[in-house]
Amino acid sequence: MKRFTAATADPDVIIDELLKGGGAVGISGLFSPDQIAEARAIIMAHSEQAAEKATHFQGAAEEAGQLNLQRRVWNLLAKGEVFSQMAAHPVLMNILRRFLGTEFIMGSIAANRILPGGPGQEPHVDYPYWDFHQPETHPVGFNGSFPMNAQVSVLLDPFTKESGATGYVPGSQRALRYPTLQDQFYERCEQMTGEPGDVALFYGVTWHCAMPNNADHDRSAVLIQYLPKWVKPMEDMPAALPQDFLDQASPEIRQLLGLNYPYPEVLDAAKAGNTEGRK
Repeated sequence: MKRFTAATADPDVIIDELLKGGGAVGISGLFSPDQIAEARAIIMAHSEQAAEKATHFQGAAEEAGQLNLQRRVWNLLAKGEVFSQMAAHPVLMNILRRFLGTEFIMGSIAANRILPGGPGQEPHVDYPYWDFHQPETHPVGFNGSFPMNAQVSVLLDPFTKESGATGYVPGSQRALRYPTLQDQFYERCEQMTGEPGDVALFYGVTWHCAMPNNADHDRSAVLIQYLPKWVKPMEDMPAALPQDFLDQASPEIRQLLGLNYPYPEVLDAAKAGNTEGRK
């Protein structure tokens, strides 16, 4: 995985790597130790109890009775300002404006905490998000001529081979299909290793998965999904956020929540006049 710093994160170079290279990059230096510590403390506090939450790509873990070893924390924007800072970091915004269009949105921001002994996930893609394992539900001719997803993982714990750093198959984003057993994912994959505070940015159609955590410590990350403005987001974040958060949101957060894009709209009740087209 090619690695960059906040100073060297050239959008053109990174986008070329996402589309034509390995499909994933690492970026360091975006977040301070204090930000990482705060985010981790909030996530740990919200996931100490093993209450089941909606999760994905964990069929084998469910069959083995090990779902409690992966803990999700949803609706992070409502749980601390630090998560808004992560979602709208200027370096990430600059790259993603070029990759997904200037008015891109956020489809989800959540935490994934895998405890020691956690079995990881099945290899999958997040394109446009989580249901491409049902290809018949997508249009005929579906192709990757333009990106419809980007994923960001903000590492909160050491991501090592032992702790189950995200596995991915470099170049698999060009296949635009769900991986199968015949693809020998585990024999071919590399891992997105890094230290707390590092960011893994990858094209969501790249084959990837959380690997088993065989370490003696947690393997936690903030997971952020970004989409073009017209892709229906997975998580209904505005509905889950208090009104005062929405009222005080920065322009960047309003954009990420889709509040600047009016559709779908009840056009019978919309303001009269020409609202689209050349002015």
